Amino acid sequence: MKRVVLFASLLVVLAACGGPPPPPRNLNDACSIVKQYPKFRRSMKKVERKYGVPINVQMATIYQESKFVGDARTPLRYSLGVIPMGRQSSAYGYAQALDGTWDEYLKSSGNRGAKRDNIADATDFMGWYMNRTTEKLGIPKTDARNQYLAYHEGWTGYSRGSYKSKSWLVRVAGTVDSRSDMYKRQLQACGKL
Repeated sequence: MKRVVLFASLLVVLAACGGPPPPPRNLNDACSIVKQYPKFRRSMKKVERKYGVPINVQMATIYQESKFVGDARTPLRYSLGVIPMGRQSSAYGYAQALDGTWDEYLKSSGNRGAKRDNIADATDFMGWYMNRTTEKLGIPKTDARNQYLAYHEGWTGYSRGSYKSKSWLVRVAGTVDSRSDMYKRQLQACGKL
């Protein structure tokens, strides 16, 4: 009996140690986010130095994609309203990177051990992607709105203007841009930019 209790306790401890941390308590306050999770800021600052993507643009995109939930997944699809038929897409993690794009990042970056539920790896992916967006499409790294549209639609979709027929997506991109501006002002005010 003691062995069973000991084994169960060990499993609980191991389960508690694994996986990403819970999302920040106050998602509307960038200073609160980086105070609660200093590693988030360090990871984003590293990406800013490496790729030139501002912290506030990264934060606003992560907020939109996953609300800072490290193991976020897209919702399940259902047949007949009750039979699970798999996920809407392969998007996973902080950056909601799709399997194919993530694989391209792993090969291109040399960061073979990267994980989508690790904030440092997810932000590096985002910096890599947005840097390539600037190279391919000429979108400034400070332009949160258009960077998000290209992030969501992919480089080919963006260049074809696929987002123009998606009024909901254009609204979301505007929200990402506003949040990026808000995060920038907040981070400047608390000296964390």
